[in-house]
Amino acid sequence: MAGVTALLLFLLGLSNGVQSTVLQSATTLMSGHVNVAGFYKVTRGQSSAVVTHAPKLLELIQREVPELVSVSQRGRGLARVISDTHGMQIALNGLDIAEEPVFRQVLRLAEGNLEELALPGSILLFESQAKKLEVKTGDMLTLSGVTVRGSTNTQDVRVVAIARDIGLLSSINVFVPNATLRALYQLHGDATGALLIYLPDLDDAPAVQQRLRQALASAHYELLEEEQQPYWQKLELVSQEDWTGQRLDVTTWKTEVAFVNWTSSLLHVLSFVLMFVLIVTIAVGLMNTLWISIRERTQEVGTLRAIGMQRSQVVWMFALEALVLSVLSAGAGAVLGTILCAILNALQIPVPQAVQLFLMGDRLYLRVDAGATLLSITLISACTTAIALIPSFLAARLKPVTAMHHAG
Repeated sequence: MAGVTALLLFLLGLSNGVQSTVLQSATTLMSGHVNVAGFYKVTRGQSSAVVTHAPKLLELIQREVPELVSVSQRGRGLARVISDTHGMQIALNGLDIAEEPVFRQVLRLAEGNLEELALPGSILLFESQAKKLEVKTGDMLTLSGVTVRGSTNTQDVRVVAIARDIGLLSSINVFVPNATLRALYQLHGDATGALLIYLPDLDDAPAVQQRLRQALASAHYELLEEEQQPYWQKLELVSQEDWTGQRLDVTTWKTEVAFVNWTSSLLHVLSFVLMFVLIVTIAVGLMNTLWISIRERTQEVGTLRAIGMQRSQVVWMFALEALVLSVLSAGAGAVLGTILCAILNALQIPVPQAVQLFLMGDRLYLRVDAGATLLSITLISACTTAIALIPSFLAARLKPVTAMHHAG
């Protein structure tokens, strides 16, 4: 039971760690907890991911969501990145690195200096992108994108940092200063792509989303219909709609990063299956142990019954014995599992490239909290105690005379 509890805690730690890594990476690189984004159309057939008059919108957000932790302005666009030898289509993200403390915590640099991303005309790539483009820090690249009015524009940028890959997100995104993105798409200085709102509690995102939608509607902003699609899927749909001007879109992280949620969901399913197998294994082993114990103590049971112990007391005696043993064993296993997870985290074990695609990180991380520990102990103890009731009831049914004359 101790070994199985340790293994169960390891599985829960792995599942929670993957979910934590995926959410932290996704809500730092691509989305906030709540996002106020926008689409701007000069003509009916051309749309861009642009929010105009962002400072005015930021004031409204800060007034309506006083509990927010921070707000990040992120430019959004699609561009072609061209080196001397290769080119690739990429999602272009603008940011102000001085106002992005969490961004530094998520990325691990392979080379370069992240602070230089504050300089105009700079760009941050990921290792796989740099390898494909055959560039290193200090090399020049050309960005080519379509402006709001439909014309093609270019911008030369210098590679100032190359970050380690963090899975799917690092294969489709690059980062430049907001000023560089505005210059490429010929946007005004008060324009951005989205305002990413970070909250103290991730679970508050749906309520804040609805509050903001009501506040924006009351302030006479035009809003898109609420749909469960990330912004890059909405671009084509918005282009086909018959309107011009600015419309805002308020989404939560679940909508923007829905395509990575399946990783943690799949891991939860696998963990549940493995937990079921482990519990069945414990059940079979425990029942065999109790059968042997009861068989060896048949005379003892008969004697206790003969001096007045009731059947319910016999059941309680064996059930209590199983409960005490399971709690002690599960507690020892929980300590062992916690120590194991702490050691693995300290070792900073790198994961293979193929696994990084799903984990959204380059290191194995296990998150064990008090809830997971308590769940492991409770689950194992409850299951083993419940299973112990079967042989306990059978022991209680023995007739005192028959039990006392039982030999071995």
